[in-house]
Amino acid sequence: MLTIKDIIGKVRELEIRSRRLSDTRFAGEYHSAFKGRGMRFREVREYAAGDDPRFIDWNVSARFGHPYSKVFEEERELTVMLLVDISASSLLGTVQVSKREKMTEICALLAFSAVSNQDKVGVLFFSDEAELFIPPKKGREQALFITRELLTLESAGKQTNVDQAIRFFSKTIRQKSIVFLVSDFLTDGYADALRVVAARHDLIGVQVYDPLDRQLPVAGMVQMEDMESGETQWLDTSDPLVQFQYTKEFESRQAFCREAFRKAGAELLSVCTVDDHVQLLEAFFLKR
Repeated sequence: MLTIKDIIGKVRELEIRSRRLSDTRFAGEYHSAFKGRGMRFREVREYAAGDDPRFIDWNVSARFGHPYSKVFEEERELTVMLLVDISASSLLGTVQVSKREKMTEICALLAFSAVSNQDKVGVLFFSDEAELFIPPKKGREQALFITRELLTLESAGKQTNVDQAIRFFSKTIRQKSIVFLVSDFLTDGYADALRVVAARHDLIGVQVYDPLDRQLPVAGMVQMEDMESGETQWLDTSDPLVQFQYTKEFESRQAFCREAFRKAGAELLSVCTVDDHVQLLEAFFLKR
């Protein structure tokens, strides 16, 4: 069990790493990837060559005897919401880190990128129910609070219900937001809810998986337990047919998830626990 000292140290470590990345590699990419709510008037200044003549302020120009232009700027403030799956399957980790640890690193980076750009950030933790909702706010303290909960919050439920999490979010947050839905998506029945939330918000799915989700090790007869249902079964991992069917089931879930996000008009980023998530996020921001 983590001590208070351990938690403080891990929060601080994630803050330093995330802020360094958000202030350097992600500063421009994050800002450009997500658009503000519109344009707002900032000031009037003397007309300069290249200015759009449609924005000439004729009243001010007539008063001073030469042309003046209206200057507009992007109304930048955004709301970023993290919907984070903390069900039992997120605890799986067979190589470097668990899925939950990878999700924590990704979400901490997104949270500090948001506050570095003066945006609001909030989070909804869920399993088979909404576990904890932190309303969106600005500032470093908010990002630190979210990071601490990412590290320490224990799930009351074991299973995953993405559909219910999305519906809770839709009822709670009305203003248009950038929504990162972070899960391993080892469930179904959420396609309709994705379409509902994507119609109002800018939705991005982040699917995190472990190598064991994709392929069984060759280890003879092995008793496997479903971390969410508790059901167990014996598998002959040396049998090529068992290996093939196991991988095929993983690929089917991946295809279902990709298609659900595509039909919703949303984007999906797939991240293995052994992947460099920083590089993947950077490429995603640049693509947008």
